[in-house]
Amino acid sequence: MADVATISILQERTVREDAIVNEQLQRALNSRIVIEQAKGVIAQLSTVDMDEAFKRLRADARARNQTMRESAENVINRRIRL
Repeated sequence: MADVATISILQERTVREDAIVNEQLQRALNSRIVIEQAKGVIAQLSTVDMDEAFKRLRADARARNQTMRESAENVINRRIRL
C-alpha cells in the first residue's frame, strides 16, 4: 500500500512540474510574439531593418528598467516610438 501511495505522489509531482514547464514555455513564446510584432512596428515607422529595431527595443527596455515584453507592448500600443 505504501508503494502505491509513493508512486501516486511521484506521478502527481511529475504532472505538476510538467504543467509549470509548459506554462513557462508558453509565456516565453507569447513574449517572443509581442517582441517580433514590436520589431515590425519599429522597422516600419522608423524605416530601419529588423536588427536595428531589436537594438532599439532592447536599449529602451534597459533604459527604462523594463522587460523586453513591456517595452514591446508600449511600442505596439503606440505609447512610445523608437
